[in-house]
Amino acid sequence: MSAEPTTPTRGGASVAVPAPRPPAEDVQGPRRRRGRGRWLPRYTWSGALGAVVLGCASLTPSLLPRGWVLQGLVAGVTAAIGYGIGVTVAWFVAEATERRLPPGFRRRAWQVLAVVGPLAALVMLWLGWEWQRDLYRLMGMDPPASYWALGIVSLAVLTFALVVGTGRGVRRLGRWLIRLFGRLLPGRIARPLGVLAVSALVVVLLNGVLFQGLMNALNQAFSVRDGGTEEGAVRPAAPERSGSPASLVAWEDLGLQGRNFVGMGPTPAELSEFSGRPAVTPVRAYVGLESSDDAGEGAALAVRELERAGGFDRSVLVVVTTTGTGWVDPAASDSLEYQFNGDTAMVAMQYSYLPSWVSFLVDQAKARDAGRALFDAVYGAWAELPPEDRPELYVFGESLGTFGGESAFSGLADITNRTDGVLWAGPPNFNELWRSIVDDREAGTPEWRPIVDDGRTVRFADEAADLDRPPGPWEEPRLVYLQNASDPIVWWSPELMLDEPDWLRGERGPDVSPDMVWLPFVTFWQVTADMAFSTGVPDGHGHSYRADYVDGWAEVAQPPGWTDADTARLRPMIGGD
Repeated sequence: MSAEPTTPTRGGASVAVPAPRPPAEDVQGPRRRRGRGRWLPRYTWSGALGAVVLGCASLTPSLLPRGWVLQGLVAGVTAAIGYGIGVTVAWFVAEATERRLPPGFRRRAWQVLAVVGPLAALVMLWLGWEWQRDLYRLMGMDPPASYWALGIVSLAVLTFALVVGTGRGVRRLGRWLIRLFGRLLPGRIARPLGVLAVSALVVVLLNGVLFQGLMNALNQAFSVRDGGTEEGAVRPAAPERSGSPASLVAWEDLGLQGRNFVGMGPTPAELSEFSGRPAVTPVRAYVGLESSDDAGEGAALAVRELERAGGFDRSVLVVVTTTGTGWVDPAASDSLEYQFNGDTAMVAMQYSYLPSWVSFLVDQAKARDAGRALFDAVYGAWAELPPEDRPELYVFGESLGTFGGESAFSGLADITNRTDGVLWAGPPNFNELWRSIVDDREAGTPEWRPIVDDGRTVRFADEAADLDRPPGPWEEPRLVYLQNASDPIVWWSPELMLDEPDWLRGERGPDVSPDMVWLPFVTFWQVTADMAFSTGVPDGHGHSYRADYVDGWAEVAQPPGWTDADTARLRPMIGGD
C-alpha cells in the first residue's frame, strides 16, 4: 500500500494530503470529457429509471385507439415526467441519508438498466400493439395491419429530450439569476428571489407571449376559414332560413358553420317521403360573429330573426348553444325535423372562431355568456306569448355547447320550470350542473351510467336502450344526457393526474377496455391525447352521438304519433349505418 503524500507546515509537521480522485462514474453515468460525447446530454440513473417506468406505462390502453404519432408524444411526455419524479426522489433520499452510493454500485445499476430498460420497452410495445388491436375491435373497427414501433420510440425519445432539455434550461436560468442576485444580496434572500424571478419569467413567456401569440395565430387562421363555404351548403331561398333574401342576417355574415346550418338539412319533399304526409320547411335561425359586437346584441338579433321567420308559430322551438366554431350537429337538427315533419324551429348563435378543443381551454366564458344570453332572450319573447300559443320550448347542446346551455339555469328546478325538456350530449367534465347531478347518483350505479332519483327527471345514456333504465315512471319535462363511456371529452379532468376516477371503478362501459388501468400522470396524458381524435371513431363511440339523437329527441320531445318502428327507420338515415 503506498503512503499518502505529505506537505510541511510552518511548525515543521507534515499533514497528509488526499490523493486526487479519479474521474468518478456518478449517477449520471461515465463522464465523457473528450470527443463528441461531451456534447450529448447526461441523465441520472434515478431519472432514467423513472422515464423507463412511466414511458412504458404509457403504452397501456386508454379510452380510444391511438396512432403511432399520438403514442410517441404521450410516451415522450410521460417519460419526461417520470424522469423528473426519479430525480426528485433521489434528491430527497440523498438529503435524508447524506450518503452517496459507491461508484461500483452505480456502474452496475447503469448496466442493469441498460439491459432491463430496452427489454421492458420491447415487451410493452408488443403488449401495447395487442391492446390497441383490442380497442379497435371494441370500436367496431378493423385493426391496422402494421404497428410502427420504431416511429413510436423515435418520437418518444425526441419529445423526452425536448421536454427535459427545456426544464434544464429553466433550471440553469434560475441558477444564473441566483448567482446574479447573490452578488448584491445575502444568500438567504438571493435564492428565493431568483426562484421567484425565473417563475415569473416563465409564466410571462408562456401565458403572455407564447400562449397569447398562439391564440392570436389560431384566431386569425380560423377566422379566415370561417369565411368559407363547404360543399353542399347553398344559400337558402326560403324565408324560414337565415341568410335568405328575406333574412335580417346576411348570408356572408353567418360564418362557415352558420352557412352549413341554414344551407343544408332535409327538404319538405324528403320529410314528406319519410312521413307520408305533407311537410313544411323547418325554421333555422342563426347569428354569426360578424352580425353583432357582443352576446347580448347577437341574442337580441337572433330573437328578431326567429320572429321574422315564424319560429314562434311552430309546434317545437329549440334553443341551441353551439360548439366552439358555431357548429350545430346536423344529426341533432335533422332528427328533430324528421320527427315533427318540419314543424320545428331552431335558433343558434356563434360565439367563437376556434374549434371546440381550443375553446374548451380558452373560450369557456364566451360559451357561458352566449348560452345564457340566447336562452334568456328567447325565453323572454316566448313568455310574452299567450300560453295556448306558445311552442314547446326545448334546449339542446353538444360538447362545449352543453356547458353554455347549463349556464342559462340555476339548477335542475330552474330547467323544469322554464323548459319542456333538454337534450345534451357529450358534456365536458367541468360542467357544474352535470357534475352535481352525477355526484348525487344512487349507490352502486356507475358514473358513466348513473341513476338519479329513480330516473324521474334526468336519465343518462351510453346506448339508446339506457333511456329505458330504470323501468319506473319518467315525468315531464325530461332531461337527457347522452354520454358515451369511451368519450374523452366527458371524462377528461385535471384530477386524472393524481386521483383514480369513478368511471374506472366497478362496472365498465361496453366499449371501455377491461385492461385500462389508472396510473398517476400517465392516464391524464393518455385521455388528453384521446381528445384530439375523439370524433374519429364510429358512431356510438368516443364523441360521436349521431344515431342516438333520434332516441334522445323521441324520449324528450315525444313527437305525436311517433313509434319505435319510426325510430328504427330513422336511426340508419341519421347515423349513416
